[in-house]
Amino acid sequence: MTAFDKHQVACFRFVRCDFAADTGVARLVYAFDHGPEMVETITVPGAPFSLSPERAAAVQRALQLLHLIAGVSYYKAGVPDTVAIDGYAIDAETAALVESIYLHGLGEFAYRNGLNLRGRFRLPVAGEVAPAPALGLQPHALVAIGGGKDSLVSIEALRRAGVDETVTWIGGSQLIRACAERTGLPTLNLGRALAPELFELNRKGAWNGHIPVTAVNSAIMVLAALLQGVDQVVFSNERSASYGSQIPGTGEVNHQWSKGWAFEQAFGRHVQRYVAADLQYYSLLRPMSELAVARQFAKTDFYDAHFSSCNRNFHILGERPVNRWCGVCPKCHFVFLALAPFMSKARLVRIFGRNLLDDLDQAGGFDALLEFQDHKPFECVGEGKESRAAMATLATRPDWKEDALVKRFCNEILPQLDANELAVEPMLELQGEHRIPARLWERVREDFAA
Repeated sequence: MTAFDKHQVACFRFVRCDFAADTGVARLVYAFDHGPEMVETITVPGAPFSLSPERAAAVQRALQLLHLIAGVSYYKAGVPDTVAIDGYAIDAETAALVESIYLHGLGEFAYRNGLNLRGRFRLPVAGEVAPAPALGLQPHALVAIGGGKDSLVSIEALRRAGVDETVTWIGGSQLIRACAERTGLPTLNLGRALAPELFELNRKGAWNGHIPVTAVNSAIMVLAALLQGVDQVVFSNERSASYGSQIPGTGEVNHQWSKGWAFEQAFGRHVQRYVAADLQYYSLLRPMSELAVARQFAKTDFYDAHFSSCNRNFHILGERPVNRWCGVCPKCHFVFLALAPFMSKARLVRIFGRNLLDDLDQAGGFDALLEFQDHKPFECVGEGKESRAAMATLATRPDWKEDALVKRFCNEILPQLDANELAVEPMLELQGEHRIPARLWERVREDFAA
């Protein structure tokens, strides 16, 4: 590959996308200027697929939407001022959705790299869009699993509600596979191979950083649902995901924007209007806080030896086979703290292999969760008020209050807080907007409230 000067790139091109029903492989092709093509592949098991003309048309609409959304991985390498779509035309509604995903989903990327992306990514509009028809999809849910507690709570809630489901994940993680197999439900492992040229660009000094991966995974699963002929794509994003990091002088930057309500609402509505009228995209946990999810998870120990929310176990270039919990990252800190009020200390320490709250070297990490002298980490963790309430609860428990970080919280942080805002119970209430189908919501609401 010739030298890549990110400051000299003029145009990012969505070159073309195609899907082969006989192999189940989608190809997403991108390029900068007239440089070499970058080809990403998505593989959906179950080929060959026999598609009616109506479903084939919906697959094509979903494929183009995926092409546009997945392009964020490549666009960010150069962040040029001009964007072109070579192979097809899009309408204003699709352009607005994708532009929003790039702007907000690259918020952390822009902040860390000192870039202003507002108004920079603009898609050419050259067509109208017709409302999508219903396809007669079968009642069945593809449920995304990431190996953590949240998706397992959704999977078990759907099981109790009598919803037929397939546990679905993207990529080759053996940890996620083991967790999925533990459910005893049908599984679907979707393949995603990024273009190798992207990693070469990164080595040559391209812009790099966090992307809205949940948006990409959502688009992949919508494509898979249409190929499988099923009517639901289910994620497990709680209402806390809509709350970002408050950065002095900058404002809110949300690491997990594509797990938030704004994305779910816009993407789900777009899929039903313009891709397939009877394909429902929703998060089953949207009305819940992280603490409410933790309480729900703690009700069974069936997954204690299998789940992990530690992101150090997952890497874009492959899984890093370490212990399921590193014990030092923000995810480990938060999951430990969130679960602590709802399960025995012995059980929690057995899961993590040690007591993270009895280690003063971890003080800085927990301070960030508490939003004490630091902002919320750029990670998929709960709100600061949830962490403060959880820590305040532990401060009243005889088995926790003598641990180093709980004792430090009592002495240094608690006196500065409003005691009226430290109760856990109000945070366990189901509230807020969601896209859960009405009949299903009636079934799961009592389950979650119990």
